Amino acid sequence: MFEDLPELHRKDRQLPLEACKEILHSAEYMVMATVGKDFVPYAVPLSFVYFEDKIYFHSGMHKGHRAGNLGENPYCSLAVVGKTQPVYTKNFTTWYESVVVFGNVSEVIDTVRKKAVLFALAEKYLPEHMHNAEKDITASLARTAVYEISLDKITGKAKQAKKEN
Repeated sequence: MFEDLPELHRKDRQLPLEACKEILHSAEYMVMATVGKDFVPYAVPLSFVYFEDKIYFHSGMHKGHRAGNLGENPYCSLAVVGKTQPVYTKNFTTWYESVVVFGNVSEVIDTVRKKAVLFALAEKYLPEHMHNAEKDITASLARTAVYEISLDKITGKAKQAKKEN
């Protein structure tokens, strides 16, 4: 499905796959775009974790615009922004790194996997509170949905300072 998407316009800024995965690992948030049966795009910022070569996020159980769209159409696009720095060299510009992912979203049903993902999210965002993770994750597990996004197509690009020789 995603193989027919256009190629990256600025090939000179294209990042290799490993650099894209590093950004997915270190970036704080992503924006997920979905489309439902009405074909109206919906984009929402989310916390996420890149864990075992997939992207995961959590939410309340099957409520809201995103959940409705995913019930109609399981495909999504993600925009993930890494480091950015506005600069003035000879003109106004920004040094940046970003990744776009296209994938299929599915709910994680297996309780063991669900807990592993929630632990990974806790470790990413609040590592200093991991001593509370077991009890808090167990207490909220029944009312928390966890979703997995396949990485069907990944592109990344960056504009960075030229390295001095």
